[in-house]
Formats: sequence, structure tokens, C-alpha cells
Amino acid sequence: MMKLDDIDRRLLAELQRDASGSLEALGDRVGLSRNACWNRVRRLEDAGVVTARVALVDPKAINLGLTVFIAVKTDEHDPDWLETFAREARAIPEIQGVYRTAGDLDYLIRARVPDVAAYDALYQRLIRKVRLADVSASFVMQEIKETTALPLSYAR
Repeated sequence: MMKLDDIDRRLLAELQRDASGSLEALGDRVGLSRNACWNRVRRLEDAGVVTARVALVDPKAINLGLTVFIAVKTDEHDPDWLETFAREARAIPEIQGVYRTAGDLDYLIRARVPDVAAYDALYQRLIRKVRLADVSASFVMQEIKETTALPLSYAR
């Protein structure tokens, strides 16, 4: 794990907020010259701390206004089943995240779809590909907080 200092944390905060600006502007915001800023950002990328610089798209602007959390239980816990489940979940573009969990659920899936009918189509595709014991869905009525920015207070 890379050792981070205050400047690294400030750079990460700025990059998480907006990575589209120039190195000069980024350096000005964190108190570095353009070259020093470039070297720091490159070091963060080389170390795998910064994994990508991407554009965030408003889901509603592309007709994906419904977020669905899908709770999955399975009776199968062998490596072959997990490999199939993971492969099939990764192949469905509406699925934004898949998490293996402890407790009552085995997996939690986060998906974006236009509406309930599109969720049903996603559900049908998934159960055709993978045997699941129980599936339930929760539809998001209001997004209170949605962010891609990670808290940096824990970074060392």
C-alpha cells in the first residue's frame, strides 16, 4: 500500500471531484507546479491508487432512472456456480455492482433500468443463465446520496 501525504490526499479529493481540468489548474488548487502535479498524479496512477479517469453520465439523461437493489439467495456455494454467476452478472450491462454478503443474503446486486418492465426483463435473463434459490427486488424511490467519491480521511 502506497504511503499518502496531505498533498496526495488533496490531489485525490480534487480528482474525485473533477478530473477533467488541466494539470496547471489542478496544481494551483493543491499548491504544486504543473510538473510536480503531473509527477504526483502519475505516481498515484502507477501505484494503482488512481485506477481510471472517466466521465460520469446522468442515468436519467439516458433513460435509466430506476435503481434496483436485487437480493439473491442461492442453495449452491461451489466455485463453479460462483464463476457462472459472476460471468453472467458481468455480462448484463444494466448491472452496476454485485456484492457477496454475509448474513441473510448471499449476494446483493445494484442495477439501473428504465422501469419495472425493464427490471423484469433483466430478472428473466439472469434466472435463465443462473440457478437462484430466492430473488427479491427493492426499487429506489428517492436517491438521498449517490457519490463516486471515496472518503480520504482513512488514507495513509
